[in-house]
Amino acid sequence: MKQLLLSLSILIVISCKEETKLASSFQQQVQDTTKVTDFREFKVLDSKYIKSDSLWAPFNTELDAFSEDRYQQLLPLILDQDIPNLQKAVYSGDFSYEEMVLFYLKRIQKYDRNNELSLNSVISLNPNVLKEARIKDQGLKNRMRKHPIFGIPVLLKDNINTVDMPTTAGAAALINNTTDDAFIVKRLKDNGALILGKANLSEWAYFFCGDCPSGYSAVGGQTLNPYGRRILDTGGSSSGSAVSIAANFAAVAVGSETAGSILSPASQNSLVGLKPTIGVLSRGGIVPISSYLDTPGPITKNVIDNAILFSAMSGRDPQDPASVENKNNTSSYFEDLAEVSLKGKRFGALRSLMEDSLYVAAISDLRSAGAEIIEFESEDLDLPNFTRFLNLEIKRDLPVYFKKYGNKDLSFKSVKDVVSYNNSDSLLRAPYGQKLFDGIVADSATPNEFAAIQDTLTTNGKRFFEVPMKAHNLDGILSINNYHAGFAAVAKYPAITVPMGYAENNAPKGLTFIARPYQEAALYSWALAYEKASGKRVSPSNYKN
Repeated sequence: MKQLLLSLSILIVISCKEETKLASSFQQQVQDTTKVTDFREFKVLDSKYIKSDSLWAPFNTELDAFSEDRYQQLLPLILDQDIPNLQKAVYSGDFSYEEMVLFYLKRIQKYDRNNELSLNSVISLNPNVLKEARIKDQGLKNRMRKHPIFGIPVLLKDNINTVDMPTTAGAAALINNTTDDAFIVKRLKDNGALILGKANLSEWAYFFCGDCPSGYSAVGGQTLNPYGRRILDTGGSSSGSAVSIAANFAAVAVGSETAGSILSPASQNSLVGLKPTIGVLSRGGIVPISSYLDTPGPITKNVIDNAILFSAMSGRDPQDPASVENKNNTSSYFEDLAEVSLKGKRFGALRSLMEDSLYVAAISDLRSAGAEIIEFESEDLDLPNFTRFLNLEIKRDLPVYFKKYGNKDLSFKSVKDVVSYNNSDSLLRAPYGQKLFDGIVADSATPNEFAAIQDTLTTNGKRFFEVPMKAHNLDGILSINNYHAGFAAVAKYPAITVPMGYAENNAPKGLTFIARPYQEAALYSWALAYEKASGKRVSPSNYKN
């Protein structure tokens, strides 16, 4: 069965019956994510905005003193290790937080830009991160550490504000968008995390060009997949967040999702990605597409790190209405994951996906771990006017970001202003065009029309899951990658993807668990049990040294 991926931030791929209908309604490029693609002819590969000398100037002295011998000694202690093991090593004196940062900086310098293995996954680096790491080392000596994220280097998708670096969303228009910290970044810092840098992304969270490859931005260039560089799609829009973690450029990263932008790149880079219930994490200070659907979320190599990062970002933001309404008071998702069991858990498996051998194998692993699997036929539903809904949302929400969270010296007030700016130098600022932004400017609706679109999307999304869940008394639904991310988005259901193996051409795939709202703790429990039962993740072979 041909599986399809809508190549946008709004990545919606659903069962065989719905694929053609939905692809037509979006009128967007459709790709088979596991096929070999000829990516040799990009319009843009390397960034025309990142200046290597200025990027590395704050670290040259320390990196020169960080020997290759020391790097090789640290390689088995840091590469692919989870946060608990990294913390144990620091506590044991094997290395310091400063050395951990130097290790990741050296890997970024070695692999990320301007060589035959370059991935273009990092846009900017925090010039103060080594100084901050030394402070964490001093705090450790004084036993000040409280949260397991303390001293751990984190990369942020570059649509998330931080005072340490500009927030560009990958767009030339925002290259001078210096800001205060987003709420989740404040929470990370309060818990002791080190903000290492900013990760590349599909520009404007892949709701911009329409005809460009995922992982491309004007500022960051073209992100590439370490499992098949210039062969396999990175997924989008949190492309750099996923690629950087797959290649061990940081311990963990933060992405964002509207409908698939965490689940897609996480699964396509053999990682764990969580799309939480809207409002469990604040959206304050994040460049938006849709205030109704947007959420940040963690992207990591394993489930325990995911839960740690998620916990470190959580907290109620009084400036975000969805955060204020958050019904989940849990903040330490990682603490209850030591003992997990799938015994008696009932999961629904879509018959339309049963031709995928990795999905079938994952179901077998779940059964062996004690889960009950019920196969079902999905309802024949679609998501009409989804793109139009997002047009109307970003047309309203982006001006709010500019006014409330953006740099006050920016001249932009609307999407139309950004379009005009790009048109004045389109070869540099928008080489693939800006078809989706043009569509946003042209679109409009009455309040009643907008409400009707939203109601239909929400109703169809919930029905897609609730009908089988109620009929079969299911705890959750099993999907692949981001195949049902659109339905989960409009239903506001959380989802987590976990590596489930590799296609014949080495394309990673993820088993995706979807649950009812505020069931993040259950998702983590299921995901960890599956991760332990299957153990499918393998690091990309060219990035182990």
